[in-house]
Amino acid sequence: MNSIILTTLNARYSHTSIGLRYLFANLKELQSDAAIIEFTINDNVQDIAEKLLAEQPHIVAMGVYIWNVIQVSELIHTLKKISPQTYIILGGPEVSYDPMRVNMDVADYIIRGEGEIAFHTLCKAIVDGNQPSERIIDAGTVNLNDIELPYRYYSDEDVRNRYIYVEASRGCPFSCEFCLSSMDNRVRNLFIDRLLEEFELLWQRGVRNFKFIDRTFNLNPKISNQILDFFLAKDGDYFAHFEVIPDHFPLSIQQRIKQFKPASLQLEVGIQTLNNDVATRIHRKLNIEKIKENIAFLEHETHAHMHLDLIVGLPGENLESFGKGLNQLCSLTHAEIQIGILKNLSGTSLSRHNEVYGMVYSDIPPYDIIKTNDLSFEDIQKMKRFARFWNLYKNSGNFKLSLALLWSEGGVFESFFAFSIWIYKQTNSTWHISLDRLAKLLFGYLNNTGLAEPQHIADCLVKDLMKIEGRVLPAFLRPYVPHTPKTPKNKVSGHNKRQLRHL
Repeated sequence: MNSIILTTLNARYSHTSIGLRYLFANLKELQSDAAIIEFTINDNVQDIAEKLLAEQPHIVAMGVYIWNVIQVSELIHTLKKISPQTYIILGGPEVSYDPMRVNMDVADYIIRGEGEIAFHTLCKAIVDGNQPSERIIDAGTVNLNDIELPYRYYSDEDVRNRYIYVEASRGCPFSCEFCLSSMDNRVRNLFIDRLLEEFELLWQRGVRNFKFIDRTFNLNPKISNQILDFFLAKDGDYFAHFEVIPDHFPLSIQQRIKQFKPASLQLEVGIQTLNNDVATRIHRKLNIEKIKENIAFLEHETHAHMHLDLIVGLPGENLESFGKGLNQLCSLTHAEIQIGILKNLSGTSLSRHNEVYGMVYSDIPPYDIIKTNDLSFEDIQKMKRFARFWNLYKNSGNFKLSLALLWSEGGVFESFFAFSIWIYKQTNSTWHISLDRLAKLLFGYLNNTGLAEPQHIADCLVKDLMKIEGRVLPAFLRPYVPHTPKTPKNKVSGHNKRQLRHL
């Protein structure tokens, strides 16, 4: 039995919560009576409650995020019904800012901000019978070099099966209005020697995937270079993910990125929009020429796998402007382009644009935009489906050759927009579409519209589909193939399959 349970509902099993491990690492004398128990949003809420209460906890602490806030609300309601004497403490972005749009009234305490020190103080007070009278505790920020690091509290199961989240800094110097990171515009770095010692211990335990949650990894080249050097000195396969500023790649960082082998380095590059007027409106600084230069460098001189981000629904941006930005990015790179729908997170200043630009958001998580003066509800619905099909076809890396036939004579956005509307008419769904059916739909569309000859379409699809070990040629392609192609015998690690499909 553990008196203090730290828990959350992750989006999927492969994810882990670095926040819970930070809290656990800084519980001091209470740590021996505490445990981390993680679930996913697909788990049954009452089953979760049963497992938590089986520990007979005095305190249950939960991390609340946009992806789990509805389930957490139901969970704490259930916990309090069954065990009203159990103290419930909440923390995380979804309870740290007003307005709080999901009811959390049954929680005993809410810690807002960085909770490593405040959580220990609160738990100690509850255990000692000196419960604070204030329900909302404003923790603010902590000195990162005064707290214990969380990395020794990833379990062996985490190391074997899950992503390991790490950080070298907190905060962001920019003030983009859609992002909660803009609330903390002072970047604070962890002491790098101490951090690298922890990374080495993770490496010795067998960790080979490191996902950095820093918003601006390449902001400070001195620190970035030491971290890149850590990985470059290692032998064997590994996977390192960084979120980077698109217009800041000094020569020292470029020289190191060039040395990473294929499928080992992933860079998330935040673009969001290439419309300067829109970017200025939301306080997002754009240096278009520098962005183009750096994307060209990453595309042509490195093996880095890129994720470029674009957002649908920004104030004052219509479909034509968004499409122009997507076409521009596709002319610069073959990388993945993640298409997201604008969300109005509590704590941001996006709402100031509501009246002028007719911004209307859902009040239900994830608080996404549902119409603007420039985009109707129908437009946004179409773009949500566009984004889903784009991920299945373009970002998956499964259709590199065959998908290019779509836009051989036109713009990428315009061509895929028409294709996405056609797919939805055939499927009436954006989920649970098998790889074989995706291939058959693409073949049918290309053939019916006359964009390519059937044999050429089939040849491209065969090359795309049969590059992965263990795949079976779809039945509809067999008439076009004189003999059954063999898939390559290349074993790849679970975290690198998607990257390797893009090579």
